[in-house]
Parts: sequence; structure tokens; C-alpha cells
Amino acid sequence: MNKFALLCPGQGAQSADMFALARQDAKAASFVQDVLSHKIEQHTLAEALSSHDLLFKNRYAQPLIVASTLANWLALRDNLPTPDLVAGYSIGEISAHAVSGSMDVQAVLQLATTRAALMQACAHTLQGMLAVSGVAITDIQQFVASHELHVAIITADNKAIIAGLADQISAVIPEIAKLPGQDITYTEIAVHIASHTPLMQAAVPGFAQALNDTPVHETAIPVLAGFNAEKVTEPATIRSSLLAQLTQTIHWHACMDAMAESGISHALELGPGSALSKMLQTRHPQIACRSIADFRSLEGIVHWVQRQSES
Repeated sequence: MNKFALLCPGQGAQSADMFALARQDAKAASFVQDVLSHKIEQHTLAEALSSHDLLFKNRYAQPLIVASTLANWLALRDNLPTPDLVAGYSIGEISAHAVSGSMDVQAVLQLATTRAALMQACAHTLQGMLAVSGVAITDIQQFVASHELHVAIITADNKAIIAGLADQISAVIPEIAKLPGQDITYTEIAVHIASHTPLMQAAVPGFAQALNDTPVHETAIPVLAGFNAEKVTEPATIRSSLLAQLTQTIHWHACMDAMAESGISHALELGPGSALSKMLQTRHPQIACRSIADFRSLEGIVHWVQRQSES
């Protein structure tokens, strides 16, 4: 039997037209209109969506990405099979719990907004993230430990995102090319907080309280916990896994392996962007992977998923 997974992205691929596909559905379009009217500090999310600077500010980026992912899910879910597994990358792990049914959509949006504010408050000094590839993970781990930096996310056996204070990241860039490896590259990421590192420790008490205040239900659809790639379905483990990923490394490579080990045959990334589907296709070519970003219509997405389910 074919098994179906949904992928919920994190920051990086947001754009002004990230709600375009969802707006093709009347119910999802109404949801989008309501969400974009929400105000954070002095700007509505609609204003943030139309401003490139605000769109990539953490305070607005996190709730906008969750809103976009869930709008796409609302537009598609009545015409898609029930997923066998859901995985979310970084902030996408919160989206995943709305998709699984363990949390209400509005509660998840509020959690994303609260999480973004708490994390932003940890950035008293400018922070940053840098994607590094071509270096074995053990070597990257040793390198960051000796430079007061951290491994935030592992995406492959030789790819990771490191994070820390921005000036420290800038200082080590010339040294990265000297590390043992092959075809070494590095790319700055448009995320200006050191997510998934101990620098977020001050956000833990507030987010723990927010999670405790949020109704969470047991679900039949498991979500992969980013920090250990375990399947979670019960309220206690859902809360603890979301709290853990604030300050601990995301093992996305292990999450992709867990999908393969679970027998997933096809996966759809709910957007925005297509980074997760491309990573999964590269690591496990036997899994058919697409993102909604690959399609021009909701009907095209539904037809692709149906074909994979029937093949």
C-alpha cells in the first residue's frame, strides 16, 4: 500500500505571492484574508507580506509561513488522502501539528506568533545562520564548538546550518574553506536569530507556558519531532518536542530517513518553497516528491497526489 507524507517548511522561501495558490479556494481565501488582518506590533501581516524587509523579519516571517502552509492545507485537504505521516522543518513543525489535527489552526497561529516574539527577544546582539556543505558533520561539530558557534540543523551527512552571534559567524567564514572536505560551500541564510541553539534558552519558560495553555489532542497521524526524528502523537510528547527544538539541533536528515523507514512512497511539500521536497528526493530517490510550488493550480496538485496513490 502506498503511503503519503506531508512536509511543512520553515523560513527562507517566503514571498509576496505565497498565498496565491490557496486563494484559488474560497474557504482558504477567507482564512487568508482574516489572517492577514492580524496586527503584530505596528504592522498587519498584510503589510509585512508586501514589504520585503518585514517579510524576512523573524517576528513576521514565522506566523506568515505557518499561515501560508495552513492555507494551502485548507485548500487541499478535502481532496487529498489522509497523510500517514507529517514532518515540519523548524517553525514548520508547529504547522505540522495543525495538519495532523493535534492542534487547532488558530491555536497554532497564536503559538507561532508567540514563539517568534520570544525568540526575537533572545537576540540582544545580532545573530545569524550559515549553511555549510561539503564538510562531514563530525568536523562541522568540532569546528563550531571551538568557535563558540552551534549546529542548528543537520540536513545531510555533509551539510548543516550553523548559528550564533553574527560577528562570530563572519569571523569564521574564511576558515570554513580550510576544513577537510570536498566542494565546500557556505551561504548566509535570511534568518537573523540563532534558532535551535542554546542562545534561545531565555525563550523556553515563556514558550513552555504557551504550550501548556494551548489545547493539544492525541492524534492518529504522527508528526516527526525535529530534534530526534521520533513519531509523536500524544499531548505530552508533542509539547516536549516543540519545546526541545527551540534550543536543540534539528536532525532533518534523520527525519527524512524516518520517512523512508516508514515506507513513505510519495510526499507533498505544502509550501512556501520547495527546499524540503528537493532534499527528500536527493536523499531518498525512491520517494516521489513534489512541492505545491511546482504547480499552477490546486487541481494539478490533487491529480499528482492521486496518481501517486494509485500507482
